[in-house]
Formats: sequence, structure tokens, C-alpha cells
Amino acid sequence: MEPAGLGRECPAAGRNFESLECRSFWRAGNYEVKSSLLPSPQESSEFDRARVHPKFLHSNATSHKWAFGAIAELLDNAVDEICNGATFVKVDKMINPRDNSPMLLVQDDGGGMDPEGIRHCMSLGFSKKNSKTTIGQYGNGFKTSTMRLGADAIVFTRASRDCHETQSIGLLSYTFLRRTMKDDIIVPMVDFRSNEKEMQPLVYSSQDDWDDSLGVILDWSPFSSKVQLLQQFEDVGSHGTKVLIYNLWMNDNGLLELDFDDDDEDIRLRDRSSSEGFSRFHKEIVQTHISYTLRYSLRAYSSILYLRTFTNFQIILRGKPVEQIKIADELKFRKAVTYKPQTDLASEDAVARTTIGFAKEAPVLGIFGPFWKVLQEGSSRGRCVVGIIEANFIEPAHDKQDFERTPLFIRLETKLRQVILEYWKGHCHLIEIGNKHKEAIRHSRGPSKNTQQKSSGHGVTRVPHTKHELQVETSNGEQLVALPAPNGSPAASFVQDPTRGSLMEDASDFVQDHEEISCIDVEDSNLDEKMVEENLQLFNRCEQLQLRQAELKQTVDELERELERAKRRCVRLSSELEARRKQQNPVMSIH
Repeated sequence: MEPAGLGRECPAAGRNFESLECRSFWRAGNYEVKSSLLPSPQESSEFDRARVHPKFLHSNATSHKWAFGAIAELLDNAVDEICNGATFVKVDKMINPRDNSPMLLVQDDGGGMDPEGIRHCMSLGFSKKNSKTTIGQYGNGFKTSTMRLGADAIVFTRASRDCHETQSIGLLSYTFLRRTMKDDIIVPMVDFRSNEKEMQPLVYSSQDDWDDSLGVILDWSPFSSKVQLLQQFEDVGSHGTKVLIYNLWMNDNGLLELDFDDDDEDIRLRDRSSSEGFSRFHKEIVQTHISYTLRYSLRAYSSILYLRTFTNFQIILRGKPVEQIKIADELKFRKAVTYKPQTDLASEDAVARTTIGFAKEAPVLGIFGPFWKVLQEGSSRGRCVVGIIEANFIEPAHDKQDFERTPLFIRLETKLRQVILEYWKGHCHLIEIGNKHKEAIRHSRGPSKNTQQKSSGHGVTRVPHTKHELQVETSNGEQLVALPAPNGSPAASFVQDPTRGSLMEDASDFVQDHEEISCIDVEDSNLDEKMVEENLQLFNRCEQLQLRQAELKQTVDELERELERAKRRCVRLSSELEARRKQQNPVMSIH
């Protein structure tokens, strides 16, 4: 199809294309704004109205502390289109033809958006996703995610509704709003409709308004002509959406936050998490494990992002499909737990199936994934234990990377702590975490007869660990519970009401991996069990003392406030008493 008027180009195209002076996301909102909010004479309106200042685009995007969380929002939009026929979402790098800088591409073949749909997408708070099976709920994700990744985004979408094919282009440009000193968020959009063999402008207000919108898009987008704009639809197909994010944010060192060069099949974050405190051997294991790589590798992060395994849908990252990983399959000594949440919103038949087990790398690797820690830092209890549950009955935070700390959430956390401790107490001997720790204590007191000789029944020599290895084993332990989510949504969490909910263990679902388990010294088994029990008692006692300390501190604070009130009252009474004395004994004046 040949679009109408392809030869026309805005005379001013390209004259204003210039990025912001500050390309660091966390400082991009620091600029002075005009104090006057009076409407200009050109604005004709029957009523005065409240405005949304462009700075809101930046402050709204700060809900995403992590850049990958913003990308996940865009992936969610594509996953929500599976019901409309989407079979893929493509994430890749493109080059800005204006200045040869990298752009982030996110494209899907879903149902696309008609003119009304793209206006809802570009506006704040519009959402038709009311189903529990959809991830998007608030009508805010597109704005927060695109503005978190870059200063500007342009959307190309094609849809077919009621046998009418439309194409729409929208520009959300923080750069445009900043450079032109706008005091209101303006989003230029143009629409086209199919007329036999060509695309013609679809005008809703006036042709002048349509031309003005096109002129702004050509001035501030990567494409300087209508020809280039419409060429972007060539790989969209009969329906779908393409999002290009450009003027990507940089870190404090002046480098792009997103690294496209380190791996041609991945997109990475430059600011990686530290793995200090590990020995060289352990560091190699940690740095190649998904619990570490997901922090800076989009391929690793997207591989565990969705609980459901896709059948006819793929995430294609830089031309290569992402292979999904099910964390539950990565566990050993798994145990199935059926949980019935008792909430006002849940039906009586609501059941959440939980899988709990040890990370397959246990006990070498004590960390496993972007998980919700339910035990205290530094505790050896629960080390390497991971739990997975589909928690589609709890509301996530707006960035979908956390949950609101509601009373239900807090009660759930308490119950999960109990579940983890019960599993740990009954199964920690299977990976000998407890035995190695107690053996280290015995060796610190000096070699014993039992540890220097061979175990008579098993022919196994017990070799003590070095001090350095013991520090790695004990100082880096973390207790974690995974966060999967509803029906293909990003990593979520558990939900449990310990006062009313029921937790049932299904013994038939307990799975033992067929692996060789290191033999345990029979002569020392009773001692080990006693030490484990003693440690549990000490930890419980420590938690009780911490609670008691908090209560005492609160009591002291209350007494100090009461003492301060008493002092003020004493001063006031003293002043009143002194005044009365002066009234009773007036001073005689001498003339």
C-alpha cells in the first residue's frame, strides 16, 4: 500500500532534535519551572483546568528503581496480548538515524491499538484490563517504564477493528516538553486509515491540528519525514505494536545504563551487583548462577520472569528466543505443600500449591534468586531453602517488584517463617549444612579421635574444612522464598493468614532426588542433633530478647515523654505560685 502524500515533509523537520543536557535519570528532574500557570491567550477553554506538569513524567518513573523492572512492564503488555493472538515479543537494539545512538526496541504482534486505544495508552490511569488473568491493572505502566529507560519514546501501532484497518503514531517526549518549556504534558499523535490501496490521514479535529502534531513528531522523533515514519510499519504485520525508546539514560560515569556491546545476544546493566566475601572457587559458582546473573542480564531475568511456561509465545531477545526456567525444577528434596488462604476476597475453594526444597547447588550456594527473605540476616537456619507459590490473591505494588505491607502480607510472612524453619529442621541433614558447622566447632577445639579415624561402618574419612571455607559457608547464608506470580506475570510471592488459613503437607508429593548423600558419622549423630536443637533454642531466645528490648525501649520513650510533661507542668505551677505571692504581698511605692 502506498500512503498518501509521501513526498510531503515538514519544513522544520530536524531543527529541534537535541537531547537533554543531563542524561542521568536520577538528576533529570532537577530543573526550574515557570511559576505562572495562567492559560495563554491562544488556549480556548470554557473552564480552567488542573494541569499535569512534565516533571510528573520523571517523578512518576522513579517508582522503578531497577531498569529491568521497567522492561518487565513492557514485556507484560505483550504477554497480556496473548489472548489477542500475540505469538512473540521482540526486544532488540536499533540505531537512531539522527545521531547514530542506540535505541531500545520492544515489538509484539498482538492485536495492536486503534486510535482510541493509543490515546488511552498515552494517557494516565486508563486501563481496560480488569481481568485477574492480565498483568496490567493501573493504566500507568507504559509511561513509567518508557520514561525510566529513556527520555523519549515513540509508538507505532496497527490494528483492525470492525473490518477497518488503522495505523497510529504517538510521541511521548520528555525532551520536547523540557526544551519547549511546556507546563502541561502534550502528546502529539497522528492516525491513518486504510482506503483501498493507500493509507490516508484520519482527522478527528482539524487538518491543521493533524499537521501540527505531525510536525512535532518529525521535529522531535528519530525520523525526519513521513516516509521514514510509515516505513516503521513494514515489519509490524497486519496487527501489532512497536515501541522505540531513545535518548536512553546514562549512569554517573556518562555511560548508557543498558549495555548492548558486552554480549550480542543479551542486554546487560553496567552497574553489576558485588559478589565480595566469596572465595575464588565460590565466586566462580556464584557469578555463573542465575541468582547472580539475573541482576545484570536481561536474558537471565526474563528466563524466570513468568511462572507459566508459554506454549505459543516467545520472548525474542536480540534475535534469539529466551529459554524459560522453572525454579521449582531447580530444587532438590522437594516437598509439596497445599495452602488454603482464608481472606474476604478468596473463595472457600481457593488453593495455593507451594513447592519447597533446597537449591540444587546447596550447600555451596546459599543464595538463589530475587527472593523474599523471611528469616533474619546472618542466621544459618533456612540456608539454601527456596519456596515457590502462585500468589494471585495478593495485590502487588505498582512497579510489580514488591508487595504492599498489608496485615495479610505480614501474617503471611510470619507463617512462611514457620514453614521454612520446619522444613529446615527436618531436612538440613540431607545436605550436611548443620554437620559441617558443628564439625567446625569441634575442630576449633582441637582434633578429636573420632574425626581422625575412618568411620567403621562406612569407610569414609572425615576431612575438616579450612577456616576460610567455613567463613564462606556461614557468613553468606541467606534464607529465601521465591516470588513467582499469577498466570504468566512477573515474579510474585506468597499469601497466608496463619490465624485462619490451613497448611496441609502432602506426603505423596515429597520428591527425593536420586543422588548420593554423604555419609554421616553415626557416633556423632546424637551430638549433632543436640547442637542443632540447642542452636534453635538460642535463636528463639535471641528473637524473644530482641522483642523484649523493643518493648523496653518503647516503655522508656513513653516514660521520658511523661517526665517531660511533668517538668513543664512543674514550671507552669511554679510560675502561677510566684504570681500569687506577688499579688498577696504588693510592693509599696515611695514618692
